[in-house]
Amino acid sequence: MFYVNSRAIIERYADGELEIVIQTRTKPNESERIELPGGRIEPYESLIAAVIREVKEETGLDLIEIEGEELRIITNGTDFEVECLTPFAAYQTIKGPVDSVGYYFRCKAKGELLVTGDDTTGIRWISVKKLNAMFAENPLQFSDIDQAGIKIYLKSLQSKG
Repeated sequence: MFYVNSRAIIERYADGELEIVIQTRTKPNESERIELPGGRIEPYESLIAAVIREVKEETGLDLIEIEGEELRIITNGTDFEVECLTPFAAYQTIKGPVDSVGYYFRCKAKGELLVTGDDTTGIRWISVKKLNAMFAENPLQFSDIDQAGIKIYLKSLQSKG
């Protein structure tokens, strides 16, 4: 199997601190791990449509801003319609039980968080400061897919000062 994923880093400022949404994935026969919202795109679903759908299903939030969406181009050929855009980051599994590529989008959202979503619980806002501490303490508490995404996100914030 080969999957393509669209994932969200949903940001907000609360009490002067940058926060993002994390959740716990609760799939049968798998250990619980903390992850970012997102998931597999459906056949011929755009990356933007997928991230909007996945965030709604898993968190209850409505995305109101997706960084890079303003540069989105859709071209129409004879047999193809193609979406081209600039995500925050991309990943590819290079070893493991599931072969996948995925794209992270920095987003802003509105609405109230669900208590439980589509195979998710513990949906919450967390300060980036606390996320950084949790990641430094034990990166393995985060999903295998999102460890690199979180690491590159935290690194991007450090480079901004």
